[in-house]
Amino acid sequence: MSAARFAIGIDLGTTHCVIAAVDLQASDLDEVVDWIEAIPQLTAPGAVEERSLLPSFLYLPHPDELRPEDRTLPWGEQPPFVVGELARSMGGRTPIRLVASAKSWLCHPGVDRRAAILPAEAPEEVQRVSPLQASMHYLEHLRTAWNQRHPDAPLAEQDVVLTVPASFDPAARELTAEAAAAVGLSNRLVLLEEPQAALYHWILSTRGEWRKQVRVGDIILVIDLGGGTTDFSLIAVTERDGSLELVRVAVGDHILLGGDNMDLALAHTVRAKLAEQGTQLDPWQLQGLTHGCRSAKEILLSDASVEAVPVVVPSRGSRLIGGTLRTELTRDEVARTLIEGFFPIVTASARPAARARAALTKLGLPYAQDAAMSRHLAAFLGRQVEATRDLAGFGNRLPENASFLHPTAILFNGGVFKAQALLDRTLELLNGWLAAEGAPAARLLEGADLDLAVARGAAYYGYVRQGRGVRIRGGTAKSYYVGVESAMPAVPGMEPPIQGLCIAPFGMEEGTQAELPPQEVGLVVGEPVRFRFFGSSVRRVDQVGTVLEQWVPEELEELEEIEANLPAEDRQPGEVVPVRLHAAVTEVGTLRLEAVSRTGTETWKVEFDVRGDR
Repeated sequence: MSAARFAIGIDLGTTHCVIAAVDLQASDLDEVVDWIEAIPQLTAPGAVEERSLLPSFLYLPHPDELRPEDRTLPWGEQPPFVVGELARSMGGRTPIRLVASAKSWLCHPGVDRRAAILPAEAPEEVQRVSPLQASMHYLEHLRTAWNQRHPDAPLAEQDVVLTVPASFDPAARELTAEAAAAVGLSNRLVLLEEPQAALYHWILSTRGEWRKQVRVGDIILVIDLGGGTTDFSLIAVTERDGSLELVRVAVGDHILLGGDNMDLALAHTVRAKLAEQGTQLDPWQLQGLTHGCRSAKEILLSDASVEAVPVVVPSRGSRLIGGTLRTELTRDEVARTLIEGFFPIVTASARPAARARAALTKLGLPYAQDAAMSRHLAAFLGRQVEATRDLAGFGNRLPENASFLHPTAILFNGGVFKAQALLDRTLELLNGWLAAEGAPAARLLEGADLDLAVARGAAYYGYVRQGRGVRIRGGTAKSYYVGVESAMPAVPGMEPPIQGLCIAPFGMEEGTQAELPPQEVGLVVGEPVRFRFFGSSVRRVDQVGTVLEQWVPEELEELEEIEANLPAEDRQPGEVVPVRLHAAVTEVGTLRLEAVSRTGTETWKVEFDVRGDR
């Protein structure tokens, strides 16, 4: 395989995709030049423009809605769908044909992510696509756009770093890698957590000065609040051989809470205002209104001179309701709805509220029940209070009575924080908690480009992987366990107890593998069985082979189970084969488990279920 010329960073975001590049021929940091690749895309029927952001929207037009020439891309293709800016604008008028939040659906374990289920509310006449297909279409567009501009350096031959949320489970990571492989990007592909990518961008932007802004003992809190998700990560600043080193020590849960929730909240605000004026909107119109509120929000939060932005309410026909129904969204409405609704002032002991759910519910994304990012952040820091206890040099840095881990620096990422008011409120919250426990205020790490940092940081990570620059030590974001059923006589109404066998400890590095210590583990072959997997973000000291007899719900979270029928080979169906287990974290960052017979040469590979069917 020939050497790559570029390291390519791809941010496959919930609301936008970005592609960045670094020339690998740069000899040192001073020569590193990173750039954002302009992405040609349809912005109106038949009109192509280059934008730095490719909106992560796919529109499925009616056969009579666009002529073939209206869908012509610069490279001559005329796909039956539209992606990017035109897809977003057309979807604002006809949301039942718009695929949005494909990335969030890709990590939803409750659905078959290879099945054509999007748009979720589409009528039968709309041909749907799967979350996996939608992701493939975005990546295919980026690949073709790059190849057209760089014919001598096709994307498939470059070092590609594709970012994923830190909280993505192994199944979601596997699907992301599969989408990339489907468009030919598997040969040189690695996955990188988005908060780490944001920190890599900050390191690059300081041009070697980052060591002057942080010191040994610092704990950096990265808050990544994007269009569809909220991600928290904690990175410790340690020392090795006299040099500063960065170690990722914790990540939060995958929280479906972000800019999309804010857009919907604003749409409800506008709907209530219209209702007071005697106009009632149906659910379909609310979907379209949400897209209009997104655009209005972006204008109001980015331009302090604008006090109100007009918003058009869509209709089912070709004309607007009554031909003229318009309203507006004001700066005061945005501030009141977003700051107080999503960033309320709470104490560090606050926790997300849980409500009783209806027995029957529509199938959809598992959104966070509590919209208050403040309470989710408090819960994360409280859960990770012990995250640095066993880290060299950190044992006595946290007071014994601390109720949460005390960050000393904070890095923001995600387009939501382009609103200075939201960034300031988050700092106010965190520093209020720290002051209450006698800790100094957290320092703000500045210099990150909130929309482009992830792609740029990913490209720089591709450069770092060549052995140059500082590398964040991370590995697996959780400890992973497989369930082992105990052997016991049948007891009415009681299932055999399950032990948790650690197969991958927290921080297990990519490209490494481990054989579990010899244990009496049997594998059932030749008949349907199920594998149960668990993950923990708080058990950091468990090693490969650690057996948990019992645990509390806060310690282990059950992941997707795998239903399988392992081949019996020359054995009897239902026979229990003594095996030893091997676990590996691939270079891409996905988890593999192998069972090897102790008495023969048979090997059974067990992978996390990426189908989503149970």
